[in-house]
Amino acid sequence: MNENKLQARDFITIGIFTAILWVVQLVVMYCGYLSPFVVAGYAVLIPIATAIPMMLYYARIEKFGMLTITSVIVAILLFIFGMGLTGAPICIAAGLFADLIAKSGNYRSRVKTALSYGVFCLWVSASYLPLVITADSYKESLLEGGYDTAFTDTLFNIVTPKTYPVIILCCFVSGIIGSLIGRIVAKKNFEKAGIV
Repeated sequence: MNENKLQARDFITIGIFTAILWVVQLVVMYCGYLSPFVVAGYAVLIPIATAIPMMLYYARIEKFGMLTITSVIVAILLFIFGMGLTGAPICIAAGLFADLIAKSGNYRSRVKTALSYGVFCLWVSASYLPLVITADSYKESLLEGGYDTAFTDTLFNIVTPKTYPVIILCCFVSGIIGSLIGRIVAKKNFEKAGIV
């Protein structure tokens, strides 16, 4: 049996932690109904909020492909939840490169794990693309969905093509900060997994 090949238990781990990731980020996203500033803050809030379960996930990753599969599932879920397919390439690429970075540290390097999670969190920036690429039609859909004009005007003044690079940077930096927080909480799991 090929030790590097994903087994049934690996797919179970992928399923469990991808589900947890999605549920936690959904809670944060639903808080976006409160304020357009919360929506704009997803780039910071989601990487930090999902850091603890994701660090527990990292402590169990031993094979290449697990993070990539998670990112593919997240891309599909973003599509189902109305974000379209525009962000799918970013989402999947983030997972693939995060996988490669973690693998380069044999899934045991503290620094590579932090960098990997920072890159993985770039998937959050994909959820902003409809606001940037298809701003007019997406704004119209929000208004039809019940958002008021003040909410949408504020949101689209914050999230623009000019601010999008800042959003990407925030996702990466917040991911690294989140990984440090997650490591503290999941310290025993990391020690057991031999991540140093």
